[in-house]
Parts: sequence; structure tokens; C-alpha cells
Amino acid sequence: MRRPQQEIKSEELATHHLHPCPCIPAGPMCIQLPGTGRLHNNMNSQSTSPGYTNPYASDMSSPFSDPSSSGSFDGLSGSSWEDKNVRRMFIRKVFCILMVQLMVTFGVVALFTFCEPVRQFIQYNRILYLASYMTFMGTYLVLVFSSSARRRYPTNMILLGIFTLALSYMAGMLASYHNTKVVMMCVGITALVCLAVTLFCFQTKVDFTSRHGLLFSLLMVLMITGLLLIFTVPFGYIPWLQTAYAGLCALVFTLFLVFDVQLLMGNRRYSLSPEEHVFGALCLYMDIVYVFFFLLQLFGSRE
Repeated sequence: MRRPQQEIKSEELATHHLHPCPCIPAGPMCIQLPGTGRLHNNMNSQSTSPGYTNPYASDMSSPFSDPSSSGSFDGLSGSSWEDKNVRRMFIRKVFCILMVQLMVTFGVVALFTFCEPVRQFIQYNRILYLASYMTFMGTYLVLVFSSSARRRYPTNMILLGIFTLALSYMAGMLASYHNTKVVMMCVGITALVCLAVTLFCFQTKVDFTSRHGLLFSLLMVLMITGLLLIFTVPFGYIPWLQTAYAGLCALVFTLFLVFDVQLLMGNRRYSLSPEEHVFGALCLYMDIVYVFFFLLQLFGSRE
């Protein structure tokens, strides 16, 4: 008897990247989308979330699949996704896109950190930060909720490029408010975290894709704690509280990075469809950038 495929809704996996980032000086990143989802096993139900549907529905646009099933999915059969060549090509494509994104981002961070005229310009013209945030949110929502946009070339690459430039500007502006040594240290720690997570995912037998409930609970704790910290603003800046919160956020988003890497690798309870190389790069890129954001807050909180 064939096992029913698992359905996964978009809100739980996509909105963890929209977590409020308290280290942003202007605060627009504290905007978050309402609503959360859950995982369930009902092959007769259909998801109403755009871009994420039941595999048995007529509109096969979900970026997620269950490798344990032998049924067809997104135009590829279960056996084809299990083929090592298909998976290897998919992983290579995602990591190539991710490498270009990170090179652009940390290049912008270096420019905004080391070039004093540029640093002064972006700090004086903070309206550009708001514009970059609006661009970031717009392209993010289109890529997440429109399967045709993220799968059609060259539309997907154009949107991903605009998204990367917008988030790179935001990262560069955040870095401009911190000491150069702190920024370089955070870049190094982020690189080590990425390397450690990648090696861990290729070696471990622990399936983090089945720990979605734990990750979702941790995300809710972060969101509630972040809202509570807003009420401490009238009492002044509390260094130890902000430091503890930044450390917790960095840890949670490292776990989300593990989760997304295992979705990319396949051979787990849940996996990304081989057609979703843009979506896979998007998830990993945002996890890494958010880890960098919270490391900046953690080590730069004394300034």
C-alpha cells in the first residue's frame, strides 16, 4: 500500500525568515506576516496557500515532496528524485546560486564598512534603507507564493537578483553601525557556522525535517520574547537582556539552517522538489544572513 505524501503549508517554512530582527536601527524589519501553519497528514485535503498544495491535487506547485513515496510529483517521479545524479545536480545548482548571493552580500558589507564616505552617506540617507526593505519584502513574497515566478527563467533570476541586492544593502547598513573588527569577526563566525552545519548535515542521521514542531515552537518563543522586549524600551537599554536574546536568535536560526540544508539534500521525511533551486537558495541565503544579523547584535551590543 502506498503511503500518502505529506503536505506542508507555506507559512511555517517560509515565514521563519520574516522574524523581527531587533538589531536593525531603523526598525522596519520588525514587520512580520501574521498567521502560522502546521503539518498534517491528510491526502484528501487541499491547501489553499498559494504555491503550496497537496501533491495529489491538480495544481502541483508545492516546492516540497516526500521522497519515501513512489508517486509522481512536480513532473518527476519519486525514483528520479532518488537518483543520485538528479540530487547532485540540484544541490550543486543551489550552492552555486548561494555562493554568488553571499559574495555580493559580503562585498557590499565590506564596502559599507571600510569606505568612510559610503558609510556616512548611507547613514545620513536612511530613507534608502526603507526603500530596500520594501523591495526585499515585495520580491520575497513573489518568490515564495508564486511558483511560476520562481520557476520561469529568467524571471526567477531577475527577482532573486533584486532580492539579493536589497538584502545586501540592509546588511551593509547594519554593519556600518558597528566596529570594523566586530563586523569581520561576525563574518568569520558566520562562515564557520555554515561550514559546520554543512558537514553536520552530511554526516548526521538525525532528521531535522521531522522536528518541525520543535522549530516552530522555538520561533514562537522568539516572536513573543521580541514583543515583550518592546515594552522594556521606556526603561532604557538592558545589555544583558538584548545579548541573551540575540544569542538565542542566532542559535534558533542556525537550527533553521540545518533544517533547510536537509530539505535540500533529500532522503529525509521532507525534501525540496528538484525544480526549486531558486527557492532552496532563497531559504539558505536568508538563514545565513539572519545568523549574521544576530551575531552583529550579540557581539556589537556593547557599543
